[in-house]
Amino acid sequence: MPPQKSLQAFLATARAALTAPPSKRTTPLHFVLGNESADLDSLCSTLFLAYIRSHSPPHVLHIPLCYLPRDDLSLRPEFAAVLKYAAVTTDDVLTLTELPGGDNGLKPEDTRWLLVDHNVMTGSLGQTYGSRVVGCIDHHDDEGKVPADAKPRVIQKCGSCMSLVVEQCSEAWQALAKREEDDSNTGKDALPIGSQLAYLALAPILIDTANLGNKDKTTTHDERAVGIAETRLRAGFESGSGSGSGGGYDREAFFAEVAALKEDVSYMSFRDIFRKDYKEWEEGNLKLGTSSAPRAFAFLVRKAGSEDAFAKELEKWCEEKDIDVMVLLTTAKDDGEFRRELLIWARGGKGVVDAVKAFVEKGGKEKLGLDTWGEGKLDLEDGGEGWRRCWTQERVEYSRKQIAPMLREAIKGVKKS
Repeated sequence: MPPQKSLQAFLATARAALTAPPSKRTTPLHFVLGNESADLDSLCSTLFLAYIRSHSPPHVLHIPLCYLPRDDLSLRPEFAAVLKYAAVTTDDVLTLTELPGGDNGLKPEDTRWLLVDHNVMTGSLGQTYGSRVVGCIDHHDDEGKVPADAKPRVIQKCGSCMSLVVEQCSEAWQALAKREEDDSNTGKDALPIGSQLAYLALAPILIDTANLGNKDKTTTHDERAVGIAETRLRAGFESGSGSGSGGGYDREAFFAEVAALKEDVSYMSFRDIFRKDYKEWEEGNLKLGTSSAPRAFAFLVRKAGSEDAFAKELEKWCEEKDIDVMVLLTTAKDDGEFRRELLIWARGGKGVVDAVKAFVEKGGKEKLGLDTWGEGKLDLEDGGEGWRRCWTQERVEYSRKQIAPMLREAIKGVKKS
């Protein structure tokens, strides 16, 4: 049985396997890949799942690949903070920047891909390696692209994808913890790796469910996964390890720390705010771009200086990404109440405008509980060629997971004019 490694040592092994020259590369390489928004759920799920699968029978190395370039890690201070609890830094993780290219590039047939927090490989990776997907664990709508006989093939609704990952890995995690009990390499001031992994598991679940307090997002999967992770964490502290890790675990304090870092975009440029949590899809010759921001439109407008200045910043992002339909979703917690807002900007010509208007007028507005934001100061009517609306969203249970598929369906078959 291979020796159990710290998360840092595991990532070093994965890096060596990924960056080895072609002549010394052991193939096929097995990857775990989160989705292209690379939010906390995707990033932590990728690391957690790759570590557990690599340390469970048949002990095949799984390389955790963060779906973003290395420079973009700086936009995710919440991820850096969580990594510290697992005794690693962002320098240790693997990103698209480390993926071999050119003459050293990976042939599709020399790879296997396990998707987490999505079930369709998108972007340039999807074009190259999409046919090499062997499984998925996801909580989005099933797009029918992962083979029916794939293992694992888990697609279920819950607040955080990490909750499904924890459930799928719970027995292997328990076995890992038992192996570690007598490990003399565990220092008295360090938490066992099984407990360090608990912090990776807890962070996205607590963030995505508002500390299990958002009744519209929290499911029994999430509650069960938090219970499993906290049991592992308590076991680590009770074993006498981790005396140098703060003396214990406080869920409220941990959640508050991570949430504050995730929500602080005051120091970011607008381009960074829009790309921090960005996903896009192509429907025919149209591109649907979606950004999620953790602050309300009122904050964003104040930051820009005016509604017009904010709209110009968003327009620059749309032009950079060549977006035909732009969706900006905001979340905020005011006076203890969770709120959502939504902006949709149809930019691809009259046909696109008509399709998006029809989506709103024929049920989307009522279904999502949309009401005009700021007396229409962010709205735009541009002779039928461009159309923008901004709303408050009463039905807060609808997030990008539901809204993006609805809009994709609305613009399906529409041609850019």
